[in-house]
Amino acid sequence: MAKNFYVKDAVAVVQEEVKKKGGVVVLSLEEYQKLLVQAVPTYQLYGKEAKELDELVRDGMREYEAGETVEASSITEALRHT
Repeated sequence: MAKNFYVKDAVAVVQEEVKKKGGVVVLSLEEYQKLLVQAVPTYQLYGKEAKELDELVRDGMREYEAGETVEASSITEALRHT
């Protein structure tokens, strides 16, 4: 048992839940953020695809500046406004 163990620092782990879900991983926030950055793929577009994406972004910025966009917490919510 660790020294300086306080109940307020305890984390309850229910064995049944661990077995049902296949395990538990405990990471520091720093390590989690490193893994998260590595998990997000990076793409480089060229040619026609890059130009199409640039135009899509320009159109979106024009709509935003003209006040034609909606604020939404999800894509589903945003689609409700269209």
